Amino acid sequence: MDTSLVLVLLLAPFLGFLFNVFLGKKAGKSIVGIVGTLSVVVSFAVTLYLFGAANQEPVVINLFDWISIQRFDVSFGFLIDQLSLIWLLFVTGIGSLIHLYSISYMHDDEKMHSFFAYMNLFIFFMITLVIGSNLLMMFIGWEGVGLCSYLLIGFWYKNQDFNDAAKKAFIMNRIGDLGFLIGIFIVGSLFNTLDFTTLKAMITTASDINDFWIAVAALALFIGAAGKSAQIPLYTWLPDAMAGPTPVSALIHAATMVTGGIFMITRLNFLFDMAPSVQNIIAIVGAITALVAATIALVQNDIKKVLAYSTVSQLGLMFLALGLGAYEVAVFHVITHAFFKACLFLGSGSVIHGLHGEQDMRKMGGLKKAMPITFITMLIAALAISGIFPLAGFWSKDEILMTAFHANKTLWVIGSIASIMTAFYMFRLIYLTFFNSFRGTEEQKNHLHESPSLITVPLIILAVLSFFGGIISLPGHSWLNNYLSPLFSKVTHEEHAFGTTEYVLMAVATIGALIGIGIAYKKYLKDNTIPSEDAEITGVSKVLYNKYYVDEGYDAIFVKPINVLSSFFRDSVETTLSALVFGLGKVTNEIALKGKKVHNGSVGLYLFAFVIGVIVIITYLFL
Repeated sequence: MDTSLVLVLLLAPFLGFLFNVFLGKKAGKSIVGIVGTLSVVVSFAVTLYLFGAANQEPVVINLFDWISIQRFDVSFGFLIDQLSLIWLLFVTGIGSLIHLYSISYMHDDEKMHSFFAYMNLFIFFMITLVIGSNLLMMFIGWEGVGLCSYLLIGFWYKNQDFNDAAKKAFIMNRIGDLGFLIGIFIVGSLFNTLDFTTLKAMITTASDINDFWIAVAALALFIGAAGKSAQIPLYTWLPDAMAGPTPVSALIHAATMVTGGIFMITRLNFLFDMAPSVQNIIAIVGAITALVAATIALVQNDIKKVLAYSTVSQLGLMFLALGLGAYEVAVFHVITHAFFKACLFLGSGSVIHGLHGEQDMRKMGGLKKAMPITFITMLIAALAISGIFPLAGFWSKDEILMTAFHANKTLWVIGSIASIMTAFYMFRLIYLTFFNSFRGTEEQKNHLHESPSLITVPLIILAVLSFFGGIISLPGHSWLNNYLSPLFSKVTHEEHAFGTTEYVLMAVATIGALIGIGIAYKKYLKDNTIPSEDAEITGVSKVLYNKYYVDEGYDAIFVKPINVLSSFFRDSVETTLSALVFGLGKVTNEIALKGKKVHNGSVGLYLFAFVIGVIVIITYLFL
């Protein structure tokens, strides 16, 4: 494989970042958008070429030795294999569509050049995360996307709430990153390497592995994945990430940053296979996250908040599959989710664009005629995420539920309930947004219109992918499973032979989704129910609307005590220490003032001091 092609793949977005940082403001908005988008398109084109030219064997490209300490070596290198290519396809492909969409969406923003610079840098770090040949290279990309998410979530920094959301995302990810680092240190100390290829060979062939430390390393790495991919208890940053512009939400939530945790666990599948107890924890946490996030999404009224909690819930299903050892099934849902969730977020951005910034679904309605392309594309994506046959989400979600049914019936029930809720809240969104009469202002009503083609074309492409994307892994004819099979050290998940049980499970999942859609139809379309105003929400709905008060709990348990402790150190400890330090300085200054009086230029005084000094020395030596 040509090293230069891999460097072009990686550096094209970085060059776009440099251009927009240093020349973007002078070049103008049109050039900024074109350069920013083309830089990602170049990476996508290179990915397509590598995907078509690649064979079954992984390719490792070491540019230079980075760290060499005794027996421990780390290279600055890249690994191109089936997993990295699959991830690159949707990271750069969907990333290109989101950049194209952003040309129109962000055109009126005075800092459009900064926005595209941050977006390009985000893609650069995501590519680094995906193609890094070892854990340290992955960690560079891991931290880089964390930095860019902070910059993009807080892009409209003049709003303090947006700044707070950016800081929350940054800090909560640092908690997970500490776990990731501990896992890296443990793996490095156990095997004297962080290289993925070498680690796989050592772990799969070793006969004397310390099971305890392997489990500790796997658990620490999972904590890192839980932070990046928003699993309980580190999930609360993701809904607040809606503070950023809508293209940022699509980029982070659909195809890039939040999939980093799934990618890392899949990359290290051979390590997690050696820690079944940790796999059980992953499956349980994933199932609970899927259910909790789905219940919260049931009553949210901000269109982007509904989609945010939907993302957390879908990520939970992916972790459920990972915990059951069905890595390829998790990857399948990552891919289909990238299609329909990017479509939904960009569609919500089209709605917000048409309503001049309005995000409350209680003030929408009746947009179907005014925004037909946005409506049809979002409807297709909603059907896909709800698991309706034959759209993409049906195949990937059904595979997860089938796997759970054969492994753990309780987890299957939890996943199924979360899936039914998904269908309900997604069609609650569709009905409140597009059906019945318009509930906004007269000014908004008079200016309703479909979004421009730079916004609708990406929506159409994503809607088509949401419809047909499931064909990459049809039961019994899974191209994806066959393509990914060389990655896995052992057979962890066998394709289910289709029999009565499997057809019944498919029917149950489909009927459940239709029930969810039916309830939403009855309540929000037929009965035209409008959600209550915030002050009127009571009972269980209030608990769900306030997200189980988890943020308030974190604030009471962690934030306020830390603020009190910080205030104590600032007002008492630092004051005392400052007084001591400044006091010593004053004493020294006074001694210096007295001492300098001796230095008066009198030769006689100097000779006198010299003689006294000599006498003291002689006396000391001879006594």
